[in-house]
Amino acid sequence: MKKLKNEKELVKKAILEGMKYGEGRGVVEFEATDSSSDKIEYIYKLLVHDKLIQALPQDQVSQQSMKHKLAIWASKT
Repeated sequence: MKKLKNEKELVKKAILEGMKYGEGRGVVEFEATDSSSDKIEYIYKLLVHDKLIQALPQDQVSQQSMKHKLAIWASKT
């Protein structure tokens, strides 16, 4: 897994875009007390469910790999 040039900023963008997407669909309401890791996990699972991103193999799912997948998704939106 090669780190993207500006992955940190892309992860932030992915969280914001993912929150808008989930709330726009009416499937989730994020709270201010939700941790970023909880948001990342939920957004990742939602995007996989909606077939917007490809799921990682079960043995490779980690916080870092989910962040990377979301960063790639954000770079394309």
